[in-house]
Amino acid sequence: MKDMFSAGELAKLQNISKQTLLYYDKLGLFKPSYIDPENGYRYYSADQLDYLDTILIMKKIGFSLNDIKMHMKHFTTENSMVFLRNQLSVIDREIQELSLIKNRLEHRCEQMDHMDPVKGSKPKIASSGPICLLCHEVDRPYGMKEISIATKKCYAQALGQNLPVFFQCGVCVPLAQINAGCCTKAKTAFLTTEYVPDISNIKRLPAGRTVSIYHFGNYSNIGQSYGKLLQFCRQNRLTITSDSYEFCINDYITSRYEEEFITKILFYIDD
Repeated sequence: MKDMFSAGELAKLQNISKQTLLYYDKLGLFKPSYIDPENGYRYYSADQLDYLDTILIMKKIGFSLNDIKMHMKHFTTENSMVFLRNQLSVIDREIQELSLIKNRLEHRCEQMDHMDPVKGSKPKIASSGPICLLCHEVDRPYGMKEISIATKKCYAQALGQNLPVFFQCGVCVPLAQINAGCCTKAKTAFLTTEYVPDISNIKRLPAGRTVSIYHFGNYSNIGQSYGKLLQFCRQNRLTITSDSYEFCINDYITSRYEEEFITKILFYIDD
């Protein structure tokens, strides 16, 4: 047909699929100019090309198809400026969020990059800055199932409330249980985060002197690393002043093999 494009021709011209044109038609967003009554073939006029360009550009900018449909019913320069400026605000928020996510992923990658299994297996005394933890209590009997459920609650809250977490989970294990030889019964699961006002279950660990060790491999064997750390504290007459905080450096997020897991065990000690 003269000055008309078939669906296949228009799809090829715009580098989209025929199914996309069909979907736009079903939505009432972009309908063919003419449908052949004999074979049902769809045809589009040349003056529809700019309209389709506008739809595809707006979709690329980030608008939903429903928003585009509503806007283009009566769009003018004036309301288009409002529409576009609103989207600029949305993009700015997305850029800020992506920047935060990027920084947190870089932080986690740096932790793994600088992990030396030989050095990490030896106890180390250091000064720690403040640490914020988004916490959920672990239910009885404080086993791995209950720890996993509490951790999932942390992630669900963080995602639901858009909290600035670092994608690093961990647990707090009471010192009394560790001294009794029960090192895998955590009382609290947490995600490392930043301080957020009005979030009651964010705990802020103070800056202070700490002693730590890295445990490599299966979590069920973590008692061996606790043994090394406690022995180091006794030999150096260090007084432990906190429960244990375990930070996952390499876990199920980054490996399916437990032998590759890395856990940092940390206690606060007297100055």
